[in-house]
Amino acid sequence: MPPRTRGGYTSDAPRRRPTGSERRRRVHLREVDPVPDLDPVEHPQHDRDETEEVFEGAPGGPIDRSILRSFHKHVAAKIWLGEDRAPLKLVNHGAKLQLWELDMERSRIYETVHRSGLAPLTSCSHRVASRPMLSAFCERWQPETTTFHMPFGEMTITLDDVASILHIPVTGSMISFPQPLRVDDANALLVELLGTTDVEASRETEQCHSPSVRLLWLRDHFSTITDASSDDDIMFATRAFLLHLVGCTLFADKSATSVAVVYLELFRDLSMVGSYAWGAACLAYLYRQLTTATRFEVRQLGGYLTLLQAWIYEHFPEMFSSPDMSYTESRPRALRWRPHVIPDSLQSVRERLDRLQISEVCWEPYVDHRAEHPLPDIAWYSGCLKCGQVVEPYHPERVLRQFGYIQTIPPRPFTPPRPDRSILLEQYWERWTDHVLTDQSRGRRCHYSGSGESVPEYMAWYDRISHRIVQPPQLRSGFTTDARSSLPSHAASTSDTRAARALTLLRLVISGGREQSVDVFWGALNEAHGILAGSDETSASHSTPSPAPASHSTPSPATLPFFSPATFVYPPAASDDPPPLIVPPPPASVAPPAASGPPPPLIVPPPPASVAPPAPALDSTASTTVYVRAKRKKKT
Repeated sequence: MPPRTRGGYTSDAPRRRPTGSERRRRVHLREVDPVPDLDPVEHPQHDRDETEEVFEGAPGGPIDRSILRSFHKHVAAKIWLGEDRAPLKLVNHGAKLQLWELDMERSRIYETVHRSGLAPLTSCSHRVASRPMLSAFCERWQPETTTFHMPFGEMTITLDDVASILHIPVTGSMISFPQPLRVDDANALLVELLGTTDVEASRETEQCHSPSVRLLWLRDHFSTITDASSDDDIMFATRAFLLHLVGCTLFADKSATSVAVVYLELFRDLSMVGSYAWGAACLAYLYRQLTTATRFEVRQLGGYLTLLQAWIYEHFPEMFSSPDMSYTESRPRALRWRPHVIPDSLQSVRERLDRLQISEVCWEPYVDHRAEHPLPDIAWYSGCLKCGQVVEPYHPERVLRQFGYIQTIPPRPFTPPRPDRSILLEQYWERWTDHVLTDQSRGRRCHYSGSGESVPEYMAWYDRISHRIVQPPQLRSGFTTDARSSLPSHAASTSDTRAARALTLLRLVISGGREQSVDVFWGALNEAHGILAGSDETSASHSTPSPAPASHSTPSPATLPFFSPATFVYPPAASDDPPPLIVPPPPASVAPPAASGPPPPLIVPPPPASVAPPAPALDSTASTTVYVRAKRKKKT
């Protein structure tokens, strides 16, 4: 007799789909099941056979791939093997929020928005976002742990960060939808909750090719409604404004122009909007967007990028931030910073993060903010976050240093349940107080506030399971042939573009430190001269070199050791002293001047227009280092 399957049918018989009553009975049975514990098991997105439990190490790490199982698909793995990805395209709607503002003529709408807890989003969104900075941090995101893997350990965006940066509620009901919305259901929802006609709703969803509406369509149809309008129109406009608000902020998707109609269901009862855990849903959605962007073929990043960018400003203030001196602690921390686009390239930001030291991190940035906004207890919750069909794990035990505790080796990350088990997830979330880290799990506090301490065995464990350095050693300088070609072309650009490209070149040369040879500096200056002259070739390739002394050889630009791995040296720690000027020793046939009296000033005549100055080779056995301090000219 053929064996029976799980559904009771024989393997030879055709399977039939369960009826609606059967599905409802199964759901009813799940409702009475106890809430299971989330065991620390493998990530569900990468199911493997038992024979594949042992993984080989990846180039550049991790040596032990039992944690980062999907690392072979990660963008960092491709970068290490020599492939590169351009900065991600960012979906940021900060400027669009200014196109629909609630003034005194719309006070009734603003009162409802204020009661919802989402009012801070109307003012704290950043209008610009830095592509190189956010792309570099996205390359360090690991989906299995939902954390950034930095050179010294893991960091992540916590519920405390969301509450402090945005001032939106992180506790309340979980945002959950039974099923993905179909287009017909979306049209019906638009007619019922926004008061549109069937024709208008169908035309809009057809134009979006999905159960979504354009942000522009919402503004055009509802932004003109004021307090003088009817009660129904004000109610429709309030729902439309809230849908527009979350579509521009918390749930910004990669369409860059529309928002899913399914979120409109959350605004059916306007008196209940403030009961949702908007911050937790925003964090789950951002986690999923970062996870998607870690795949090499992805070219775009969605989610609320103001939250990500402000988090970087808070924890790395010396590297990227520009504070607003007029900020007061009663406002969201997102308003503490002046968002700006950093002038560095993605390559430069990668190298800065690879060299990042633990002392450069601000582990507890909200100390001054605690009087106005204490640490929420739910920040210690260890479980899953949910936003509709998105379920992501939340691991505060992996980032204890961000709470002022000594970091220990965390347990294995757990697997989030399937999104269709919404009842279990909601029950688990409602009893979040039973799933916070105990005092024993938190361990001991750091000896000094913000010291970022860890147990001695932590770094040895972290070296085995993580990919600490993104940039491979042979490309750290950023000036191989492939890396040069990624710089913006200047052949047919304006003078400002050529100047920016030359400054980028010189900035990275200077960051190489004072231990590089003169040939490296001469080659960089020569290439910068060619860029500013509007030519792709260096000026030396069009000039006749002058005769060199017998004891020196004139290097050719084609043979210069320009930022090769053997000659490049990481820049030393920042210092107020200017870099020294390395002067080569005179030839053997020239006698050094007598050491009587002060040395005469060094006068270097400008080279002829058609002759490039020779670059004498530096003798490593005898060199003289002269420190030159620039005197500031007095203003007349």
